[in-house]
Amino acid sequence: MHMYVFNADGTMQQANPDAGDAHGSDSDGKGIWVVNGTHVRGKWVEIMADRATHGFTGRGEYAFEISVSGDRLSGNGTMNLFDANGRPAGVIPTAFTGERVTLHR
Repeated sequence: MHMYVFNADGTMQQANPDAGDAHGSDSDGKGIWVVNGTHVRGKWVEIMADRATHGFTGRGEYAFEISVSGDRLSGNGTMNLFDANGRPAGVIPTAFTGERVTLHR
């Protein structure tokens, strides 16, 4: 599970649970977003490290497109992975759904 915060100035943050990967640790993602017609397009980047050595292992760059309907969203994206030397290390296509955090009274 991930949590995204979209700021009004077009910046964003992404957080994921630290225990989500037993071998590697990902930083929080930082990125940008824009409205594109009826969709939101964006990209964020996170830094990755080895849990045992704490050494830098690379980065992930996630590009996405979201459709919003009320408090629900759905979309797809692609995570492009790069090794510590900046060489491509894999591509992970994804699809996702989510909902807006709201305060129910």
